[in-house]
Amino acid sequence: MKNTNHMTPALACGMLGCLCYGGGDWLMLYGNPTYHGTLSWLTEGVAAMPQWRFSLAMALAFPGILLYGIALFSVQSYIHSERERKIYHYLNAFGLTPWIALHLFYIMVLTLFAWLNRNGFAGDAAAICQGLYAPLAWLVPVSEALMLPVFVWWFQLQIRGRTVFPRWMAFTNVLIIYGILKGASLLMPVSAFRLGFTNGLMSESMIVWFGIMLIWHRKTAQGGNAQ
Repeated sequence: MKNTNHMTPALACGMLGCLCYGGGDWLMLYGNPTYHGTLSWLTEGVAAMPQWRFSLAMALAFPGILLYGIALFSVQSYIHSERERKIYHYLNAFGLTPWIALHLFYIMVLTLFAWLNRNGFAGDAAAICQGLYAPLAWLVPVSEALMLPVFVWWFQLQIRGRTVFPRWMAFTNVLIIYGILKGASLLMPVSAFRLGFTNGLMSESMIVWFGIMLIWHRKTAQGGNAQ
């Protein structure tokens, strides 16, 4: 296993990246949840949003993805086998690719929706944006198909004892955390908070995941077992 002395700042970078990306996710949708049409995220709150919120949400994605990358690539230091580290490395590279593309895609649709509503086209805004989204909706499942395998690979490495972590920590996997938080979101009343929370679920799951690894790393480092 590689030296892991760098993991405290690397995981801290990942958590900061979550705040950047998650903050952008909240900026994009936090508002009146009432909607008209087939896309529940084209809300009255979005229609009334100033452009600076979408611009800031997009701008935050750039440091966010860099900080995510620092943490996610550093996590491979916890894997025992060089071959398995390489597989994780490449899956991670492929998985990071669609993050910012998907973010941009949604922001462009939301920006257009808000612009149309502010400039006298409110009656057609939902139909136009639904028409823009529909032929490109395949981008969402394709992006998710690229994003998820690295976390599945990480789970099976942990459950098989192929990392420095105890096997039970496989169940702190970001996808499991996401499932728990998603379930919690379904119990929330429809509100601006629920919209923001749901849109930021991946970043919220990631910050918990990075936090768990950081706590474990700090405890084992203090015990002299982090090398």
